Amino acid sequence: MDIRYPGGKKFRLQNREISQKPDYGNRGMTFEEDINVSNQYYLTNGIAVIHKKPTPIQIVDVDYPKRSAAKIKEAYFKTPSTTDYNGVYKGRYIDFEAKETKSETSFPLKNFHEHQVVHMKNILHCGGISFVLIRFSVTDEVYFLEGDKFINFWERMKNGGRKSIQKGEIVQFGHRISIGIRPRIDYIRVIESLYKEIL
Repeated sequence: MDIRYPGGKKFRLQNREISQKPDYGNRGMTFEEDINVSNQYYLTNGIAVIHKKPTPIQIVDVDYPKRSAAKIKEAYFKTPSTTDYNGVYKGRYIDFEAKETKSETSFPLKNFHEHQVVHMKNILHCGGISFVLIRFSVTDEVYFLEGDKFINFWERMKNGGRKSIQKGEIVQFGHRISIGIRPRIDYIRVIESLYKEIL
């Protein structure tokens, strides 16, 4: 299937191999899968309703070899996506992005786009809760970084500063989330701690 971004650039799906060896950090699950399993736990237990946003695509060409086996041959992403996840917790709108890096010392800001940061600013302006989950894949550490703090680092880059956030800064300004079982990544606990006065 041929899928393209706005502007015509081809989208290439990267194959993810799941190791058969035991991975004591995340049991072979991807960061996205860990978050999705956590969200399902929240939903099942009536804690929060958080979903991964679908990426809107425009289908251009479809092959119909038979009625029951339509195959998309070409499609385009309609618009640049905003952030990965959104939903509701205790009546508050929740909106966040999840990213990971193989670097052990910093998180590169090139992983974000301007429109995503503008979106985060809009959420915060309207009273929503916006944040970033960052995973250092080598050490399997996950951090919760509040939206306003992330935006400060973004603005620093825009003003000619570092093009990354040092891990020490994430440790200082973020909140580490231990990998658990139920849920896997309990970011709601951090929200409960940080925003208890408004929840």
